[in-house]
Amino acid sequence: EVFMKYDCTLIEVNPMGETHNGRVLCVDIKLNFDENADFRQKDIFALRDVSQEDPRETQASKNGLNYIGLDGDIGCLVNGAGLAMATLDVIKLYGGNPANFLDLGGGASAAQVTEAFKLLNSDKHVRAILVNIFGGIMRCDVIALGLLKAATELG
Repeated sequence: EVFMKYDCTLIEVNPMGETHNGRVLCVDIKLNFDENADFRQKDIFALRDVSQEDPRETQASKNGLNYIGLDGDIGCLVNGAGLAMATLDVIKLYGGNPANFLDLGGGASAAQVTEAFKLLNSDKHVRAILVNIFGGIMRCDVIALGLLKAATELG
């Protein structure tokens, strides 16, 4: 009921406990909400505390990017979640450590590509950036324009 009513994408209860009289209690819970439902869930989204979030993830979200920071040194700019996960796996297979999961998706603009590259470049742990784009879901000229603009702006 809660999942559907509040547009949740995740409800994780861990741990649960049972009192001596049989009452079940949730000791800790994590709730994630569908960001596309913010217009329906204004009260919930008003509670968001970005100071509790990774600033890189907050910045990516502002630019319409899917980003999760990791602890490696190879930045990844990829389109499509499946290709992104496969890219991370290949990096690990060959002894590298990915610094992030960043999915541009299939409809990114050149400005989003530029912001994604700037985001990766701002991570002090990143020593290299791997760009892996599947041209079947993303126009490669848009990727190229975004990368050129980022390179020009970053010097």
